[in-house]
Amino acid sequence: MSLVNIDRAIRLPAPDVEALIQGRMIAAIVWRTFNPGEQYALYPTDNSNMPLMKPKQMSLFPESGQLELPLVVLDKVSVKAWARCELCQMVNESESLEALSRLTVWKTEALQQILLEKPYIFLAYLRVYLLPQPLEMPVHPSGNFVSLPKSLTVTDSTPVLSESIFAKRRQKLEKLEPPEHPELEELQSALVHLSTTNPKAKQLDAEIKMFLGWSEKLPTAKPDIDLDWIKTIAALGNRSIELEEKKSNYQAGTDFENITRQSLEFLGFKIENAYKGGAGGLDLFCSQPYPLVGECKAGRLIPSRTAEELIKLGGMHLSRDKFLESTKLVIGPGNPSVDMLKAAQEWKVSIINAMTLQKLVELKAKYPGAVNLVELKPYLEMGRQIDDRIKDYIEKVEREIRLRSQIIQAVKKLCSDSDFPTVAEIKVQYNARFAATTDYKLTNESVKDLTIELSSPLTGYLGRIKGDNSQSDRFYFLRDLPLDD
Repeated sequence: MSLVNIDRAIRLPAPDVEALIQGRMIAAIVWRTFNPGEQYALYPTDNSNMPLMKPKQMSLFPESGQLELPLVVLDKVSVKAWARCELCQMVNESESLEALSRLTVWKTEALQQILLEKPYIFLAYLRVYLLPQPLEMPVHPSGNFVSLPKSLTVTDSTPVLSESIFAKRRQKLEKLEPPEHPELEELQSALVHLSTTNPKAKQLDAEIKMFLGWSEKLPTAKPDIDLDWIKTIAALGNRSIELEEKKSNYQAGTDFENITRQSLEFLGFKIENAYKGGAGGLDLFCSQPYPLVGECKAGRLIPSRTAEELIKLGGMHLSRDKFLESTKLVIGPGNPSVDMLKAAQEWKVSIINAMTLQKLVELKAKYPGAVNLVELKPYLEMGRQIDDRIKDYIEKVEREIRLRSQIIQAVKKLCSDSDFPTVAEIKVQYNARFAATTDYKLTNESVKDLTIELSSPLTGYLGRIKGDNSQSDRFYFLRDLPLDD
């Protein structure tokens, strides 16, 4: 980290400044050649008199010229960042303008207009850093530079993009290579309006930006109020709510049955609505990905005859073949009686505590793709209480997530120190940093599988540059996989 002294700002169109701050692009059109190392604050200016320079992504910057987070408001300007010039390139070939447009927010027509008036377009590649606090300044209507009210001493510890991501973007811009995922860029633009009011759209917007290399940090996650019900699974089973709300035993049981159905559906089971409990009814039946019949018991103790009751009701409401092939599960918060445990062993019934079910659902909520019901099935051992087995499964999943997080950290470290690493280099880095604490060394083959998984468009934690074969593929960091330690 180094200290930097800034006393001047360059005036740039407000949409360009916002795009630089968002990581959406890494260059600015300037009026002369800039030397590498020149550094200035970024002063946004109104460009309403230059309609062609309004960005082509009008969903991001509306026609009114007002940004999502305005940088220019009445007689005040908010200066949020400073930048260091890394390279200045002259563009004068009209056939390059369309490619340049695809990599920036500028319309091709605007670039063509500049070349009609000037012999060159001066393109300054800017490494952008956020200021600790926005600097409010009065509007300066003219001039290429603006003097700051006072000199600023800042650090380069808050880059919008890491060195490795910036280097990749710079290479692509220098060579005018087309964007890798234009469809995702269009989707991101379409999400901008939604993201201001819809938390899920905001999260998807942030993840797409990270995958595209426009951003490297997800916004701080806020509690999802839609998932607050998960915290009540064990409490409803314990009937603690019954005394507080004067509910009957029947109503307390129904509440627990309903939240158990909701829990299993959230985990990915297909719940058949024909089975909804009640007098003489089967509490629940899941048909996919494998058949599962369940009996829910709220209270302090799972009654002795619960296993026999499940067998009786299952036999009444399901065909013989369907019932015999079904996993049989009793869900309750209390400890099963000794007789219940014997009956469970005799009738091949599994018993799970409501709190264990809650922990499994919490895992799914935290990592949506983590719970694989097919992989879970062997842990639903018949004829016993299976809380310890579900705990084993949760710990196994958490180990697998931690492994992937560590692979990402290994790639991030290698990218910051040198070029984009190969599978072999990632293996060496992982084994050196993490194998001693995990007691698990990776091979080239296992790293290859993990890096390909993590660089899939559906995950987007790493980027991948294909080589002649899988061992010559190179990978780069896109976003972290955070863990709660």
